[in-house]
Amino acid sequence: MKFQAIATATFVIACSGAIAASSGAQATGETQPKSAPISDVRYDVTFDSTTALRRTLAVTMSFGVRSPGDVLLSLPAWTPGDYSIANFARYVTDFGTTDGSSPLSWDKLDHDTWRVHVTRAGQVRVTFEYLAMTLDNANSWTRPDFAFFNGTNLFLYPEGQPAEFASTVIVHTNPSWRVATGMTQTGPTTFTAPNYHDLVDMPFFIGRFDIDSAQAGGKVMRVASYPAGAVSNSGRRMLLDQLAKLVPPEAAVFGEIPWNSYTLMQVADSGYTPGSASGLEHQNSHLDILSTIVLGNPVLASLYAHEVFHAWNVKRMRPAEMWPYRYDRAQPTPLLWISEGITDYYADVAEVRGGLINAEQFYAMTMAKIDRISEGPPIALEDASLSAWVHPVDGTSDIYYDKGSLAGLLLDIMIRDASDNQRSLDTVMRDVYRNSWKRGRGFTNDEWWQAVARAATRPLTDFDRRHVDGRETFPWDSVLPLAGMKLMVERTVLPNLGASISGDEQGRRVIALDPVGTGTSAGIKVGDYLVSIGGIATDDPAFGTSFSAKYAGVAPSGTVPVVIRRGTQQMTLNAAANFRTSERRRVVALTNASAKAIRIREGILTGKPAT
Repeated sequence: MKFQAIATATFVIACSGAIAASSGAQATGETQPKSAPISDVRYDVTFDSTTALRRTLAVTMSFGVRSPGDVLLSLPAWTPGDYSIANFARYVTDFGTTDGSSPLSWDKLDHDTWRVHVTRAGQVRVTFEYLAMTLDNANSWTRPDFAFFNGTNLFLYPEGQPAEFASTVIVHTNPSWRVATGMTQTGPTTFTAPNYHDLVDMPFFIGRFDIDSAQAGGKVMRVASYPAGAVSNSGRRMLLDQLAKLVPPEAAVFGEIPWNSYTLMQVADSGYTPGSASGLEHQNSHLDILSTIVLGNPVLASLYAHEVFHAWNVKRMRPAEMWPYRYDRAQPTPLLWISEGITDYYADVAEVRGGLINAEQFYAMTMAKIDRISEGPPIALEDASLSAWVHPVDGTSDIYYDKGSLAGLLLDIMIRDASDNQRSLDTVMRDVYRNSWKRGRGFTNDEWWQAVARAATRPLTDFDRRHVDGRETFPWDSVLPLAGMKLMVERTVLPNLGASISGDEQGRRVIALDPVGTGTSAGIKVGDYLVSIGGIATDDPAFGTSFSAKYAGVAPSGTVPVVIRRGTQQMTLNAAANFRTSERRRVVALTNASAKAIRIREGILTGKPAT
């Protein structure tokens, strides 16, 4: 999962095993309760104009039992990929059971388990409503014409029984509304899953929404977006083009695309955290939630790249501590920096290898991560990974993303340097993928570092001890030059308009203003597009460098011309020359790099010729 602040740039510019029993029995050391076996499992989910008024999803679970006994039905406590206990059972109302002719008695075994007392062989029906009002990637949410839900929210499972039970899902909705999911479709609104893990790993869209498709890496890539019409035609074309460019370099890391079709499911809502976007991965889809203000922002490609890469790294290849998934409790692992951080590194790599960004933008993204981790307290990557589930308040709650990404870059450089660019972090990822996922298991910490040692032809235990299990600062000065890069410090002068902006397909839009700031005094308004400041185009990738070069020697007096576009009118405003001088660090390409370092740098940026 990834949460990303998109908008704000201020000027200052399939598993096996039994399904786990409830946490209560585990905590006390008692024998885990075990449900009576069930068969022929079917889930009916109703969302239509009537249930939309209640903001609920109506659920019926039906199944067969061979003999009398207690059927123990539990609801997951979390959605894999979202490392937090949500206790979805709290959203359940109007629970009831019947054997087809008469009600069955039931009680609660624990907080998320219903015990149904079955008195005879035959069919059993369980009904309830789920309150779907939570705009969160891991939960369920409704509007008058739309709903999304995760299977973890609705689909009860028999405790202690094998997860390999097949099931059918039938959606009941208005005739004119659509249904989208990654699940195998066997009828207009009928879908099947071969096991419980697949069943709850494929979210649903129901209602009025747009859907488009294209080819990406030779496979079908669908984009389902709500609200209908929210994404312009050009915006949908841009999104599909981004996916077409991102998938091939990501697939090249692992040597395969493990899905027949992939669905990007996207919800935009004005009530979501302003200027932000978040995504949650699934094996052949992912669900993004965006603030409407960031629709059309090209930076969203980073979020898409991250979530798609998870289809390999997390949904298939994942740490042993999370294999198989358990749905009743947290599954902390010290390797979350690999699952999330290295995924984030490959999101950046996919963008540059796919041609969506250039090398300078890749360096800038890397620098932004270096800055972010330097602002927080020192913490070991393994410790940050283990703490993810408790969401620390000391500024390290999600540092495993940025710091893990940077660890991935450094490992990539060191492996390439040791092998003269013949092997890389790509080699490690492919090795671990084949030796864990392909063998139906998770990978361990030792197996990860053994794969690194094979690729580098030597152990990198010192890096692990000092920078992954330890808290020492990353060795930028010694490692970056091996790839023809350098971390340099420079003083820059930037305009201070007191304006926050968000890029979209029309330009750089002002989304917030300091009421007493320079921009407000000059006449800039929220909704204006900034075209140029001081004669420098705001979409110039080298804006900071160009502006600093022009104004570094100018005294903070007088005015600076600011060109804006308001509707169809373009105008020039004069803003007070309010500058901000700061020291800035940048990752840059060395002009005097060795031939070997240049090969390594190009290998990272292009994905070649590492094998």
